Amino acid sequence: MKEYSFEKLEVWQLSRKLVKLTYSITTSFPEEEKFGIINQMRRAAISVSSNISEGSSRNSYKDQARFTVISYGSLMELLNQYILSNDLEWINNEDLIKSRILIEEISNKLNGLRNYQLSK
Repeated sequence: MKEYSFEKLEVWQLSRKLVKLTYSITTSFPEEEKFGIINQMRRAAISVSSNISEGSSRNSYKDQARFTVISYGSLMELLNQYILSNDLEWINNEDLIKSRILIEEISNKLNGLRNYQLSK
């Protein structure tokens, strides 16, 4: 079976872990948030990995970088939602810290990927 280029990227692999973490954490959110912040957080988490993979299919590095920037934006949106969820006491400080550590690692790798793409 063919392995696509994005599957080799550590940042994409980490973004999959972020999706799993987000789904796991949001299962304990209030039921009335099913179509609110739960949906938004899950979609933002999925958007990070989806934009990395979609960008890898583009022919120019400049176009690839655009999708990397979109992925970064989704990552920051998700961080904001984690912070708000902590403010609302839907997640504890431990889960917030766990998510922030992973988000920071992904953020650094996305910045590195974008810099590489723009240098080509």
